[in-house]
Amino acid sequence: MLILVLNAGSSSLKCQLIQTEDTTVLMKSLAEKVGTKDCYMSISFAPDFEKKITPLPGMNVADCLEQVVECLAEDSESPIISLSEIEAVGNRIVAGGEWFDEPTLIDNETRAYLALCEELAPLHNPHADACIDMMRELLPNTPQVAVFDTAFHQTLPPKAYMYPLPMRCYAEHNIRRYGAHGTSHQHAAMAAAELLGRDVNELHLITCHLGSGGSIAAIRDGKSIDTTMGFTPLEGIMMGTRCGSIDPAIITFLMRREHMTFDECDAMMNKQSGLLGVSGVSDDMRDVVQAAKDGNKNAELALEMYAYRIQKVIGSFYAIMPRIDAVVLTAGVGENSAEIRERIFYGLIHLGMVIDYYKNRETSESTNRIISHDDSPIKICVVEADEEMRIAKETADLLGIPWVPIID
Repeated sequence: MLILVLNAGSSSLKCQLIQTEDTTVLMKSLAEKVGTKDCYMSISFAPDFEKKITPLPGMNVADCLEQVVECLAEDSESPIISLSEIEAVGNRIVAGGEWFDEPTLIDNETRAYLALCEELAPLHNPHADACIDMMRELLPNTPQVAVFDTAFHQTLPPKAYMYPLPMRCYAEHNIRRYGAHGTSHQHAAMAAAELLGRDVNELHLITCHLGSGGSIAAIRDGKSIDTTMGFTPLEGIMMGTRCGSIDPAIITFLMRREHMTFDECDAMMNKQSGLLGVSGVSDDMRDVVQAAKDGNKNAELALEMYAYRIQKVIGSFYAIMPRIDAVVLTAGVGENSAEIRERIFYGLIHLGMVIDYYKNRETSESTNRIISHDDSPIKICVVEADEEMRIAKETADLLGIPWVPIID
């Protein structure tokens, strides 16, 4: 059976067509820099996965999905003849609030609750909902499943998920820490356990999802016990366009001083801050790193702030865990930027996290590897993000579709 997985990010769209009988990926697509003049999409098909790259300037996430669907239906190399061959669609949803704590079949009632969740993840959920609506229109009889980033963090204890606000804020408005990137953190933990030859349920890990968005989680015995993203994905570390955690009084100060509206403040924190706001160059780490190498001082400051804030979180999670077996990095920046990894871990040697320069810099056929010194007390792992395969499995499990993983 074929499952189409849709993973809508804040500035990207990743799609995969997965065959459940042997967990073979038949199609991959990635749209990046969505919504900008530099937006482009790559699509490739099994077995060779030779990428076809198409510029899509100014297109939004739904526009990019339309291109993917068109390629699936019409490209001569597509593994399907008709969209009707797709038997299920799995959707990554960043925020499920307190309504959703497990994968859920999307019907009219579910869709109505998903709309209520949009304000919890304003950069992500609206894009994902637009993709759901498009596929419901194209394939009205094909079941769709929502898989929530927040579900993995439902194991947080109250001391971690509650905010020190009046209790009525939680009782009346469900204001609490929900976290995000749960699917990625769960996959990163399981992949690291495989690398270390250990049972994930016996490991104490710090997992770092570092992409355009970013979050860090403390995972004890396979369960999330704390994470940096909060009521919305705005809290936590510095990100591509998001400021992360700041003094909340800054907002009321700016609203009074510059007569900013609520929407203007929201846009500033979510879309104009982070790497983009500090560097003045880009929200793309690759562009900021290059600008710093070219002598741009603001770009260099942005990199220093980015690494520093990650170091502080790793240190704080180190403090709340009985021990740390490994720190795991995943997603675009975590997987691909050796320089950022060095900036982070050169400041954490005293905690027993000793990066190996040569292992960190070497290229390998497999992204999944250990990059710490052999005698490093705490291992440092890099693993490839594979949210799509996890979403496909969750979708298959909910719908009762047989799932047969490849055995090497």
